[in-house]
Amino acid sequence: MLILVGVAITVYAVDQVSKYFVVTTLAEGETVQVIGDVLHWQFVRNPGAAFSFASGMTWVFTILAAGVITFIIWFARRIRSVAWALVFGLLLGGVLGNLTDRLFREPGFGIGHVIDFISTPWMLPAIYNVADIAIVSSMILFMILTIRGIGLDGSRPVKPAEDGTGSAEADTAGRDARGGAPAELARES
Repeated sequence: MLILVGVAITVYAVDQVSKYFVVTTLAEGETVQVIGDVLHWQFVRNPGAAFSFASGMTWVFTILAAGVITFIIWFARRIRSVAWALVFGLLLGGVLGNLTDRLFREPGFGIGHVIDFISTPWMLPAIYNVADIAIVSSMILFMILTIRGIGLDGSRPVKPAEDGTGSAEADTAGRDARGGAPAELARES
C-alpha cells in the first residue's frame, strides 16, 4: 500500500507542478520547441478526454474519475504485489491530476478543462500531460501483468506437469519417499 500511495503522490505532484509551470509561463496556444521536432510544449485546455474526444461531456469524465478513485482506495487493501501497486499508483495519481483540473480550473467546478502541454508530433498527433502518461503507462503494465497471469498478491498460476496429467501436485501424488515410482508399483517389483 505504501508503494501505491507513494507513486500516486509523486505522479500527482509532478503533474500539478508541470501544469502550474505551463499556465504561468506560456500563453494559451503557444508552442515552444524543447527538442527540435521531437518534443514541444504547447499549452491547450482540453474539455474532453484523449484526443479531445467527447469535449462536451466534461462532467461525465468528472464522475467517472471520482468513481475510479473511490474504487482504487477501496481495492488497495487487496494488493500485495509491487507491480500491481505500481499499476494502481500510476492510475490513481493520473486520475487525481486530471480530476483536480476538472474540479478547479475554468470554466467551472466539475466542468473545468484539463491542461495539456506535451506534444510529440513525430509519435502522436495529440497533446497530453504527465497524468495522461501515468494513466497510459498503468494500462500497459496492467495488460502485461494480466497476460502473464500475475495475481494481485504477485503469484503466478501453477503450470501443468509435463506429462499432461494435470498440476504438479497431482504428478507427485502417490510417489514413494525417494520420489520414484508410485508406492504401489514399487511393492509389486
